[in-house]
Amino acid sequence: MNWMKWCGVWAGAIACAGTMQVAQAQVPELTGTLKKINATGTLAIGYRETSIPFSYLDNRAEPIGYAIDLCMKIVDQVKLTLNRPDLKIRMLPVTSSNRIPLLRNGTIDLECGSTTNSKVRQKQVAFGPTYFLVNIRAAVKKSSGIETLAQLDNRAVAATSGTTSVALLRAHQRGKEMRLKEIYGKDHAESFLLMAEDRASAFVIDDILLAGQIANAKKPELYRILPESLRQEPYSMMLRRDDPQFKALVDKAVGDVMRSGEIYALYDKWFVQPIPPRRLNLHFPLTDALREQFQHPNDEGV
Repeated sequence: MNWMKWCGVWAGAIACAGTMQVAQAQVPELTGTLKKINATGTLAIGYRETSIPFSYLDNRAEPIGYAIDLCMKIVDQVKLTLNRPDLKIRMLPVTSSNRIPLLRNGTIDLECGSTTNSKVRQKQVAFGPTYFLVNIRAAVKKSSGIETLAQLDNRAVAATSGTTSVALLRAHQRGKEMRLKEIYGKDHAESFLLMAEDRASAFVIDDILLAGQIANAKKPELYRILPESLRQEPYSMMLRRDDPQFKALVDKAVGDVMRSGEIYALYDKWFVQPIPPRRLNLHFPLTDALREQFQHPNDEGV
């Protein structure tokens, strides 16, 4: 190779190396959850086993649901951002009681279920954009004759351990001077069973979860949801606090689904069409309030 040609190759190599250095400098340094995921090659997702239709098990014991579908959009964004198409997904069951501790201690990186975004919880964790709005109500047996919350005075009421409905019940109890015996189930299915087997007169939780439990019951026609609402609450996926890099990714992934209109097909799939494994239909049409949330994604809590 002559001198001029050698110089040309060397200059080209230097220019190429310089370009690579500039490109590398433009890539932000990974921090927090994304750094952990990239180092381990695994993203750990916490799911619920009985939160129909958000996060629950199908007939193959695989987690499915509306929240799971949305979290898979986040998974896609993580793979793209990290350039890790081979990224492994580890699915771990969580409960109302352990979901926050498992997120904070790093066991899971993202919680995809039926979790209320509250200002109290925001002191411990962060949330993605609101993907559902619920009202806290009570389900009862039609044969009980109970038509109002006031009629629960001096009765046993079921609630799921670790849910916001417990605090709301206590506040309602003080305001109405009601005497309630609270019985706790470890998950929504167990809490519903407490009411179904007459160990409690009512099960108090989010209305859509009540609708899911009733639809999944052997005889759905035996139950009804009382019309009174204790409070409206927003649902979203949970992630660790003080992790702006991962928070920005979650907000973009979920926000893009909402702004593009893809969210409406997902909503229709899980709330107004028959869902697996029993092909139940919850008949829960989209509300104007939730449509507004989709049009203006935000993570405001209650």
